[in-house]
Amino acid sequence: MAEASGELGLRERTRRAVRAELMSVAMDLFARKGYEATTIDEIAAAAGMSRSTFFRYFTSKEDVVLGHLSTLGRLLVDALAKRPADEDAWTALRRAFDVLLDYHAGDPQGTLGLRLMIDGSPELRARNLEKQCRWHDPLIPHIADRLGPTSTEAGIDARPEAIIGAALACLEAANRAWRATDGQAPLDKVLDDVMRTVRPGAF
Repeated sequence: MAEASGELGLRERTRRAVRAELMSVAMDLFARKGYEATTIDEIAAAAGMSRSTFFRYFTSKEDVVLGHLSTLGRLLVDALAKRPADEDAWTALRRAFDVLLDYHAGDPQGTLGLRLMIDGSPELRARNLEKQCRWHDPLIPHIADRLGPTSTEAGIDARPEAIIGAALACLEAANRAWRATDGQAPLDKVLDDVMRTVRPGAF
């Protein structure tokens, strides 16, 4: 069992290493040629592999750039679930966002390059927002628990969805403002300012 587990761990480490190498090669090509002008065949060739091998690690060219958002979504949900129970929903979301800031703080120049690429491509901008929207549903029960029950004229409670949407819009606005400073402004402070400005009055 231990040997099998070790082999699995080795395979996973190898897979991650290959993915990281492919991402590095792809990002270099994107920077030189532009995202739209770069093909999967060119990425695979530059990495010394076939097109079919590329698809063992990524489902598409877009996945190379935005595939990490699924991981970030899981990290965000886990971080929110671990916030103190007596913390209001807005504060809990802001503090949960720290896990995203920490993730990007490990490579600020890489993050800046990624933001420039996303903002410069209508296709990537749209897909980036679409993928972030997928974070909503897993977050809703955690926010609903913090808000408690309420009676509405419509008979449904849309508050959790609205609060999550507003908070994620703040995150996107902060990222874009940070990118406009070429990464010089402290992203956490920018996010604090934005979220403080639009903090729901109910809190």
